[in-house]
Amino acid sequence: MLEALFEGAIWRSRFIVLLAVIFGLLGAIILFVIASMDIWNVAVTSFQVITHTIPHPEHFHEDVVAGIIGAVDLYLIAVVMFIFAFGLYELFISDIDEASGKNGSQLLAIHSLDQLKDKIAKVIVMVLVVNFFQRVLHTEFKTPIEMMYFAISITALAVGLYFLGMVGKKKEEKKAE
Repeated sequence: MLEALFEGAIWRSRFIVLLAVIFGLLGAIILFVIASMDIWNVAVTSFQVITHTIPHPEHFHEDVVAGIIGAVDLYLIAVVMFIFAFGLYELFISDIDEASGKNGSQLLAIHSLDQLKDKIAKVIVMVLVVNFFQRVLHTEFKTPIEMMYFAISITALAVGLYFLGMVGKKKEEKKAE
Protein backbone atom coordinates (compact mmCIF):
# COMPACT_ATOMS: atom_id res chain seq x y z
CA MET A 1 0.00 0.00 0.00
CA LEU A 2 2.77 2.44 1.00
CA GLU A 3 4.75 1.39 -2.05
CA ALA A 4 1.79 2.11 -4.37
CA LEU A 5 1.27 5.56 -2.81
CA PHE A 6 4.96 6.39 -3.09
CA GLU A 7 5.22 5.22 -6.70
CA GLY A 8 2.08 7.15 -7.58
CA ALA A 9 3.54 10.30 -6.03
CA ILE A 10 6.80 9.83 -7.91
CA TRP A 11 4.93 9.30 -11.18
CA ARG A 12 2.73 12.36 -10.69
CA SER A 13 5.78 14.49 -9.82
CA ARG A 14 6.58 14.54 -13.54
CA PHE A 15 3.93 17.24 -13.88
CA ILE A 16 6.45 19.74 -12.46
CA VAL A 17 7.79 19.71 -16.03
CA LEU A 18 4.68 21.73 -16.94
CA LEU A 19 6.43 24.77 -15.42
CA ALA A 20 9.24 24.45 -17.96
CA VAL A 21 6.70 23.89 -20.75
CA ILE A 22 4.56 26.92 -19.83
CA PHE A 23 7.45 29.29 -19.26
CA GLY A 24 9.30 27.95 -22.30
CA LEU A 25 6.27 28.78 -24.44
CA LEU A 26 5.96 32.17 -22.75
CA GLY A 27 9.63 32.87 -23.44
CA ALA A 28 9.20 31.88 -27.07
CA ILE A 29 6.18 34.15 -27.48
CA ILE A 30 8.06 37.05 -25.90
CA LEU A 31 11.03 36.49 -28.24
CA PHE A 32 8.72 36.35 -31.28
CA VAL A 33 7.10 39.64 -30.26
CA ILE A 34 10.45 41.35 -29.60
CA ALA A 35 11.91 40.14 -32.91
CA SER A 36 8.80 41.29 -34.76
CA MET A 37 9.03 44.71 -33.11
CA ASP A 38 12.71 44.92 -34.12
CA ILE A 39 11.78 44.29 -37.75
CA TRP A 40 8.91 46.76 -37.47
CA ASN A 41 11.36 49.42 -36.19
CA VAL A 42 13.75 48.68 -39.07
CA ALA A 43 10.85 48.99 -41.52
CA VAL A 44 9.67 52.30 -40.02
CA THR A 45 13.20 53.75 -40.04
CA SER A 46 13.76 52.54 -43.61
CA PHE A 47 10.50 54.12 -44.72
CA GLN A 48 11.51 57.40 -43.07
CA VAL A 49 14.87 57.36 -44.85
CA ILE A 50 13.30 56.46 -48.19
CA THR A 51 10.72 59.25 -47.90
CA HIS A 52 13.44 61.66 -46.70
CA THR A 53 11.59 62.27 -43.44
CA ILE A 54 14.90 61.74 -41.64
CA PRO A 55 18.41 62.17 -43.08
CA HIS A 56 20.23 59.15 -44.45
CA PRO A 57 22.38 57.77 -41.59
CA GLU A 58 26.04 57.02 -42.26
CA HIS A 59 25.89 53.23 -41.78
CA PHE A 60 22.24 52.83 -42.73
CA HIS A 61 22.54 49.69 -44.88
CA GLU A 62 24.69 47.87 -42.32
CA ASP A 63 22.27 48.85 -39.55
CA VAL A 64 19.26 47.61 -41.53
CA VAL A 65 20.90 44.27 -42.27
CA ALA A 66 22.14 43.95 -38.67
CA GLY A 67 18.66 44.71 -37.34
CA ILE A 68 17.03 42.09 -39.52
CA ILE A 69 19.72 39.50 -38.76
CA GLY A 70 19.31 40.26 -35.07
CA ALA A 71 15.59 39.59 -35.40
CA VAL A 72 16.25 36.32 -37.21
CA ASP A 73 18.56 35.41 -34.33
CA LEU A 74 15.74 36.05 -31.85
CA TYR A 75 13.28 34.07 -33.98
CA LEU A 76 15.67 31.11 -33.99
CA ILE A 77 16.07 31.27 -30.22
CA ALA A 78 12.28 31.37 -29.93
CA VAL A 79 12.12 28.25 -32.08
CA VAL A 80 14.56 26.57 -29.69
CA MET A 81 12.23 27.46 -26.83
CA PHE A 82 9.22 26.04 -28.71
CA ILE A 83 11.02 22.80 -29.57
CA PHE A 84 12.18 22.53 -25.96
CA ALA A 85 8.68 23.10 -24.57
CA PHE A 86 6.95 20.72 -27.02
CA GLY A 87 9.64 18.09 -26.52
CA LEU A 88 9.43 18.19 -22.74
CA TYR A 89 5.67 17.96 -22.89
CA GLU A 90 5.73 14.96 -25.22
CA LEU A 91 8.46 13.20 -23.26
CA PHE A 92 7.12 13.70 -19.75
CA ILE A 93 3.39 14.40 -19.97
CA SER A 94 1.65 13.11 -23.10
CA ASP A 95 1.79 12.96 -26.88
CA ILE A 96 0.19 15.98 -28.51
CA ASP A 97 -2.82 14.61 -30.38
CA GLU A 98 -3.05 17.57 -32.77
CA ALA A 99 0.55 16.99 -33.89
CA SER A 100 -0.12 13.39 -34.92
CA GLY A 101 -3.29 14.14 -36.90
CA LYS A 102 -3.53 14.86 -40.60
CA ASN A 103 -2.74 18.54 -39.97
CA GLY A 104 0.20 17.62 -37.74
CA SER A 105 3.88 17.90 -38.41
CA GLN A 106 6.73 15.57 -37.59
CA LEU A 107 8.93 18.63 -37.00
CA LEU A 108 7.91 18.77 -33.34
CA ALA A 109 7.54 15.02 -32.80
CA ILE A 110 9.96 14.09 -30.04
CA HIS A 111 10.27 10.48 -28.92
CA SER A 112 13.52 10.54 -26.93
CA LEU A 113 15.85 12.90 -25.12
CA ASP A 114 18.40 12.31 -27.89
CA GLN A 115 15.93 13.54 -30.51
CA LEU A 116 15.17 16.62 -28.42
CA LYS A 117 18.87 17.28 -27.93
CA ASP A 118 19.62 16.87 -31.66
CA LYS A 119 16.83 19.23 -32.74
CA ILE A 120 17.80 21.87 -30.20
CA ALA A 121 21.50 21.53 -31.05
CA LYS A 122 20.86 22.12 -34.76
CA VAL A 123 18.85 25.25 -34.10
CA ILE A 124 21.46 26.51 -31.62
CA VAL A 125 24.17 26.05 -34.25
CA MET A 126 22.08 28.12 -36.65
CA VAL A 127 21.70 30.80 -33.94
CA LEU A 128 25.49 30.88 -33.62
CA VAL A 129 25.91 31.13 -37.39
CA VAL A 130 23.46 34.03 -37.60
CA ASN A 131 25.14 35.71 -34.62
CA PHE A 132 28.53 35.29 -36.32
CA PHE A 133 27.32 37.04 -39.46
CA GLN A 134 25.72 39.80 -37.42
CA ARG A 135 29.05 40.49 -35.72
CA VAL A 136 30.97 40.31 -38.99
CA LEU A 137 28.82 43.13 -40.40
CA HIS A 138 30.32 45.56 -37.90
CA THR A 139 33.89 44.31 -38.11
CA GLU A 140 36.53 46.36 -39.86
CA PHE A 141 39.44 44.43 -41.32
CA LYS A 142 42.61 46.52 -41.26
CA THR A 143 45.38 43.99 -41.82
CA PRO A 144 45.84 41.00 -44.09
CA ILE A 145 46.07 38.68 -41.06
CA GLU A 146 42.58 39.80 -39.97
CA MET A 147 41.26 38.95 -43.43
CA MET A 148 42.95 35.55 -43.20
CA TYR A 149 41.32 34.92 -39.81
CA PHE A 150 37.99 35.89 -41.35
CA ALA A 151 38.50 33.45 -44.24
CA ILE A 152 39.51 30.67 -41.82
CA SER A 153 36.46 31.31 -39.65
CA ILE A 154 34.13 31.11 -42.67
CA THR A 155 35.83 27.89 -43.78
CA ALA A 156 35.48 26.40 -40.28
CA LEU A 157 31.83 27.43 -40.22
CA ALA A 158 31.18 25.83 -43.61
CA VAL A 159 32.93 22.60 -42.59
CA GLY A 160 30.97 22.50 -39.34
CA LEU A 161 27.65 22.99 -41.13
CA TYR A 162 28.59 20.29 -43.64
CA PHE A 163 29.27 17.77 -40.87
CA LEU A 164 26.12 18.82 -39.01
CA GLY A 165 24.12 18.07 -42.16
CA MET A 166 25.88 14.72 -42.59
CA VAL A 167 24.92 13.66 -39.05
CA GLY A 168 21.23 14.15 -39.82
CA LYS A 169 21.52 12.30 -43.15
CA LYS A 170 23.29 9.33 -41.55
CA LYS A 171 20.52 8.97 -38.96
CA GLU A 172 17.82 9.18 -41.65
CA GLU A 173 19.62 6.55 -43.75
CA LYS A 174 19.79 4.19 -40.76
CA LYS A 175 16.06 4.63 -40.11
CA ALA A 176 15.27 3.90 -43.78
CA GLU A 177 17.13 0.58 -43.57
